[in-house]
Amino acid sequence: MKIEIVQLENIRSHTKSTVPFTHGFNCLVGGVGCGKSSVMYAVDFALFGGSVGRSFEYLLREGADTGKVTIQFTHNGRTYKLTRGLKRKGKSINQDIEQLKLYEDETLVASMKIDAIAEQLKAITGLDKDLYSEIVWFRQEHLKELLDAKPRDRQTRLDELFGLSDYEVAWNSIAQYKRDYENELSFFQKDPDVNGLEKLSNEYNRASEEFTLIELDLENSAQKLAVAKRALDEANTKLKQLEEKKLAVEELKRKEARLNANITNMTATVASLNQRIEGKKSIVDNLRQRQTSLDSQTKACLGKLEQVGLPSNQSVEQLGSCLAGFDDRISSLKAEQEATMRSMQTDQKRAGSLAEESKCPLCIQPLTGEYKTSLLERIKQENTEREKTVNQLRIEVANLQKTKAIASEAYSNLQTCVTRSADLKARITEEEINLTSFSSESEEKQKLDGDLRLQLEEVQVEIGKFNLSDVEAARMHREQTFKQYYVVESDLRTKENRKKDLGYRLDDTKERINLAQEKLARMEKIRRTVEVLGAIRDAYRSIQPKLRSEFVKVLRNFVQQVLDGLVGGETPTLNVVIDETYTPYVKSDTGVDREVGNLSGGERTLLAFAYRLGLGQLIMQSRTGHGLGMLMLDEPTENLGSEDGSIERLAEAISRFKAIEQIIAVTHSEAFAAKADHVVTLEKEAGVSKISIER
Repeated sequence: MKIEIVQLENIRSHTKSTVPFTHGFNCLVGGVGCGKSSVMYAVDFALFGGSVGRSFEYLLREGADTGKVTIQFTHNGRTYKLTRGLKRKGKSINQDIEQLKLYEDETLVASMKIDAIAEQLKAITGLDKDLYSEIVWFRQEHLKELLDAKPRDRQTRLDELFGLSDYEVAWNSIAQYKRDYENELSFFQKDPDVNGLEKLSNEYNRASEEFTLIELDLENSAQKLAVAKRALDEANTKLKQLEEKKLAVEELKRKEARLNANITNMTATVASLNQRIEGKKSIVDNLRQRQTSLDSQTKACLGKLEQVGLPSNQSVEQLGSCLAGFDDRISSLKAEQEATMRSMQTDQKRAGSLAEESKCPLCIQPLTGEYKTSLLERIKQENTEREKTVNQLRIEVANLQKTKAIASEAYSNLQTCVTRSADLKARITEEEINLTSFSSESEEKQKLDGDLRLQLEEVQVEIGKFNLSDVEAARMHREQTFKQYYVVESDLRTKENRKKDLGYRLDDTKERINLAQEKLARMEKIRRTVEVLGAIRDAYRSIQPKLRSEFVKVLRNFVQQVLDGLVGGETPTLNVVIDETYTPYVKSDTGVDREVGNLSGGERTLLAFAYRLGLGQLIMQSRTGHGLGMLMLDEPTENLGSEDGSIERLAEAISRFKAIEQIIAVTHSEAFAAKADHVVTLEKEAGVSKISIER
């Protein structure tokens, strides 16, 4: 893996910085607080997303709400670009999942899922967060961490990185399995069925013999039950038929009672109808007599009307119109009488006027005595005639009024007779219809009464055919056959239950025998398994020290090679010895072992660098199959000085070290940076980091 470009946006002192890297020895140089280590933290964040402390407060620029890191790197000829962002929300800072993206040659291979990005990155580079922190990124003041650790802690940690701790875990795990198998074997050995297998077999054989005998006995009982069942079925059938017949007879008796009740009711109904018929006949005769009387009255009224001059062959309405003619004639005569009387009064006034004044009342001319006398005589004679006429009219009016009174009385009586006659006719018609209806109903009831009596005779004949004692005899026979069937069935059920119990017992015994045999077989397998597990544990116990010894040998060679490359030929060679706890020693020319604590600061730094680098190469080889391709160094010149040239020698050694494809170092030492192939200078202006490329 080789990093090409790192882009930082709002990361610590970087507002927007682009840091390029090349193949070989790269160096970030600058003063304290100018943003060198921020690039290292940004790379770690971009690759794995974890925070160095408890939060991302150390990484996001103060006052910024969002931040972003983009890293572009190559591996095995392919180019990859990974972006990861930060977002402030309230008082907390978290990853911005929407900016999490991984590209391979411009193709998006994973996004927005932390686990998916981590899985893809490990598949591409072979690195995870722990491996990167242990062998790739040498953080400031952590270079000598493994050298200063206790031997036992160092061994445990490196065994985990080399994978040797898996053998210890396997050894402990197998011990648990071995104990579990031994406990299971002990449990089986105490099992009563396993110890009493022969007794179980004998018990199974005895139960099998009894089961066979019961099966034969059951066949016998089943035949007896079938015979008893047939007899019971026949008895049930006969009893059912007789009970059905009994029910039919009881129904016939109920029908007989109903017929008797119906006949009694019918007789009473016919008698009632005959009485009503006689009553209706009397009513009709009475009505007809009344009709005859009314006809006589009507005829008398018509005779009176004929006597007063009214025609008797007309209707009542027409006679009413004729009767109204009397009023017209009386009114006319009275009007004529009144007019004649007014004329008489007028002439009397004229005669009086003539007698007193001798003047004509009409023309007011004087009258002579002779003419006056004749005129008075004529008026008097006319009045006499008028008086006769008035008397004659009075007589006519009186006669007409008398005739009218006779006619009105006759007409009124006639109207009454006609109305009553119509009512009587309607009543007679109604009563005759009722009489006819009652007569028809009576005939029908009499016929129905005859039918009921015939049905009663038939029912009584059917009832007489049935004998109740047959039912009792059939019931007693059925009870006897049922008792016989119940005894046989109970015996059969008892034997079947016994057979079922024996079957359960046989199955249970057989299952126990099978389980005991399986347990015996399992016990034999467990014995062999326990022996194999013991052998495997012994093998694991012996393999781990051997593998550790091999790792120590290879590690010693790696560390020595790196250390020789770092020291070069300018200083005495440091001969490295590493024991089984991975603890390094330096052997002097006189053969004396010098512990790390007895070395000078520069020697300790060189040894720590070589030790960590050798470990990184060996761990990468064992974990991924290829060597370490990239190294990140944060202030590696700790305890080195420019006076003795140790800084320059370390830088020179790193520049000559070609086993690692890319080394990126952060330093404040210009002398150290002078040996780098690619130098990036960082400065800080107004709180913002500035990037410049020296070479």
